Amino acid sequence: MSKVLLVGIDGGATKISGWTTEVIKDKTFNLGDINVVKEYREYDDFMPSFKPVNIQLQLGEMNEGEIELTIEEQKHGKAYMYAAADVIIELAKKVGADRVLVGIGMPGLKSSDKRGIVVLANGPRMPKYCDVIEKRVEAAGIKMDKPIHHLGSDADYCGIGEEYSHDGLFRDVKNSYYLGGGTGVADAMKLQGKLLPFDQAKTWIAKTWEMKNSEGRSMEGYASSGGIQKLYAEFADIPLAELQEKEIYPPQILDLFDEDAAAKRSFNDVSYNIAKLLYERLVTIYGGWHHCFEFVNSNRADLSEKHPYRGTLLDSIIIGQRLGDLLGESKGKHVFYEPMLEFLGKFIVETPYLDLKFKNHYLKGEQFNEALIKTSRLREAPAIGAGVDAYLTYHKE
Repeated sequence: MSKVLLVGIDGGATKISGWTTEVIKDKTFNLGDINVVKEYREYDDFMPSFKPVNIQLQLGEMNEGEIELTIEEQKHGKAYMYAAADVIIELAKKVGADRVLVGIGMPGLKSSDKRGIVVLANGPRMPKYCDVIEKRVEAAGIKMDKPIHHLGSDADYCGIGEEYSHDGLFRDVKNSYYLGGGTGVADAMKLQGKLLPFDQAKTWIAKTWEMKNSEGRSMEGYASSGGIQKLYAEFADIPLAELQEKEIYPPQILDLFDEDAAAKRSFNDVSYNIAKLLYERLVTIYGGWHHCFEFVNSNRADLSEKHPYRGTLLDSIIIGQRLGDLLGESKGKHVFYEPMLEFLGKFIVETPYLDLKFKNHYLKGEQFNEALIKTSRLREAPAIGAGVDAYLTYHKE
């Protein structure tokens, strides 16, 4: 019997990362030891000067069901799709597998069959994404054990990774919220013992990137690696390109905290705003939406105060990906971690509309109960989530 390799793929704006994924037992999974990364710029079809089609035009064509790709999108998109296929091919060859089962997470709005990308803010539309990948993989002599069923989202796959990975932090809790910060930001929830994708709860809770603070800044800017770097660039009056050239990213900015006023201001802002975001999550889940933030899109429908999970107290708050690494590194340094906890405790102590049950659960005295804050070790949560999703899709009980 031929060997079937389970592959989880995390696709981003600049590269594709794929991992072998192993089924342990009782629907528990681990990442394998083999990882392959392909950057889109490695391909001849990659266009460094590519400019995405106007987003409103993209949305209009999606709504009309008629996607007209530009010549540039067709060419540039090949680099994206070929990179994904080549990651799968290389993984299969490295382990000697002749059949693959693949799960893929990619940004962008998906086609009606969920196998293509029809709106992408910072890249080419690829409505035949899965078709092209499957054909290239099979042309290399590797069989698709099953078709790629659908493309998933980074955020949902973070949640699935935390639920099904051997080291996942959703595993042993009933109610939890996950905030992951990397290139972008990922929100995930587990409520009443089940994963609840934000898309299924959009009438009563907003994604982080949808919200902005009183200064008009998107909350994604405080949770994502690029957002924190941009904040520092602004406060330090240093061009972003110069920071990137010198490889000054959030961990390096964190190290500058004691000697650099702009670094201090940046992380004070990050601590305050992450605390405010977590406070909003606790409040909204327990008592409904209380307008802690405005929406980036002013036309977004307001959120309902009523939902089926009101009264729920969380067992944990999980901070993951690069944001989780950063939070963990800051612990004990009185930058980011400790100030964030102080702000979060202060918000809860001073809240005028939550009861003692809420306050007693989240506070120890007048301090936030830091035992509820967990940092995830699953840096590759989206990749393992993609592999798990592919497996569970075709191995339903």
